Amino acid sequence: MKKLQSTIRLRMSHGDAHYGGTLVDGAKILSLFGDIATELLIRTDGDEGLFLRYDEVEFMAPVFAGDYIEATGWITETGKTSRKMEFIATKVIQCRRDPVQPTAADFLENPIVTTKAKGVCVTPVELQRKKAV
Repeated sequence: MKKLQSTIRLRMSHGDAHYGGTLVDGAKILSLFGDIATELLIRTDGDEGLFLRYDEVEFMAPVFAGDYIEATGWITETGKTSRKMEFIATKVIQCRRDPVQPTAADFLENPIVTTKAKGVCVTPVELQRKKAV
């Protein structure tokens, strides 16, 4: 059976950079995971639902302004109101940060995993417009 999943690919902007050296705050990646969870809940339940909690979050590699991040999430378990999900974010294009050639970037043949997470979302029964998958 094919898993229901959602994917977002987004370039991190200088507005996303929160720390020195144009380092992007990990909360930006968690925000992408939240958007993915919302899409999955709409597709599953016909409602945006609520993000209840993260059970696990691992920040594995830095993300910088100019990097392209591909974030994917999928539902791993469905209860009466709960939806367990897993997420992964990978860097697919990396800004080179080269002072001689400041616009250089590399497409990564082997994307770099930057973040992994597991979480639980809920859609109250009275708000479910579709039958849970």
